[in-house]
Amino acid sequence: MLNLQLLPGAISEILASVAETGRLTQGDRYGLLAATLDESLGEEERRAVNRLLRSVQRGRVQWA
Repeated sequence: MLNLQLLPGAISEILASVAETGRLTQGDRYGLLAATLDESLGEEERRAVNRLLRSVQRGRVQWA
């Protein structure tokens, strides 16, 4: 099994970066992957991850 650990504050950093650039970097994508696999992720952070993923689906955020 893959052992991914999300760094504290990573979701906030990803949100700030995407708000500034409108793009998700490869590192951001790995962070989102780790977040989706993290069972201890708080409800607020999980909602933020879901908003980011929906924004990608709708074309508001681009893959870098």
